[in-house]
Amino acid sequence: MEVLEMVEACLRGDRISQKKLFDLFAGKMLAVCMRYSKHRMEAEDLLQDGFIRVFMNLDQFKNDGPLEQWIRRIMINNAIKKYHKKCNQNESYTIDTVVEEGVQPDAIDQISEQEMMDMIAELPDGYRMVFNLFAIEGYSHKEISEMMHIEESTSRSQLAKARKVLQDKIIKNSNFLV
Repeated sequence: MEVLEMVEACLRGDRISQKKLFDLFAGKMLAVCMRYSKHRMEAEDLLQDGFIRVFMNLDQFKNDGPLEQWIRRIMINNAIKKYHKKCNQNESYTIDTVVEEGVQPDAIDQISEQEMMDMIAELPDGYRMVFNLFAIEGYSHKEISEMMHIEESTSRSQLAKARKVLQDKIIKNSNFLV
């Protein structure tokens, strides 16, 4: 069954097609959600909420781009909404202004992809959101500022601070490996 046929069947309420669509994209979308979460359980909640939105809004998919890209956008928007809810609950993080310094390339080579993902997951929410949107998803600071309702300068600052925190963690990790 082609993806478009699956979408049409989902729109008709076919539960089997809904399950197939979920199974087709759940793995990739869980990876997206993991980048915006501190814990797997939180990522799984984002995934479930995101797919609820996917199925509720599937009639809005216009087939003017890949379905995967459309679903990814819903997952990212869902993560941003969750972030805004946390911000409204007065959950905030601060890190003193720091001077950026480089990390030796061989230090990065010694870190597994999972260790890097764990380091990213440990970032404060705002830093993690901006880092993921900019460095992984490829959004500009202008786009990030519009999505997150922050100033472009705040996006740049949070990215710089996220990079500094990651650099410090990489340096610390590489010192343990020596």
